[in-house]
Amino acid sequence: QVQLVESGGGLVQPGDSLTLSCSASGRTYALGWFRQTPGKEREFVAAVSRSGARLFYADSMKGRATIDRDNVKNTMTLQMNNLQPEDTAVYYCAANLNDYGLESRTNYIYWGQGTQVTVSS
Repeated sequence: QVQLVESGGGLVQPGDSLTLSCSASGRTYALGWFRQTPGKEREFVAAVSRSGARLFYADSMKGRATIDRDNVKNTMTLQMNNLQPEDTAVYYCAANLNDYGLESRTNYIYWGQGTQVTVSS
C-alpha cells in the first residue's frame, strides 16, 4: 500500500509560479501528476521514472514546468511557471509500478486526494 499526499496548491494570479509537492510512503514507484476539472477526464501533466532519470511532460507543460523527485525523502515536486487560468484544476499525485506508460492514467494504481490550483486575477 502506498499513501500519497499532495500539498502546495492555492490561488495565484496569471503569470505566477507555483510548486506542488507529493509525499509518498512505501516502495519507490514511478510518479506522475495529473489534473482534472469538473466534467472533464483526468489528464496527464508530468511524470518521473523511479530513478528520476526519465522525465515526461504534457505538451501544455513543456517549457514551463519542471518535475523532480528525491528518493531519500520520498518526495516529488512539480514547479509550474507562467500559470494561466486554463491551468486551474485539482492536481493529483499518482504512483505507477512500472517505468513505462507514464503518460496514461490507467497505468497508475495509487492516487492522492488532490490539491486545488486556481489561477485567477
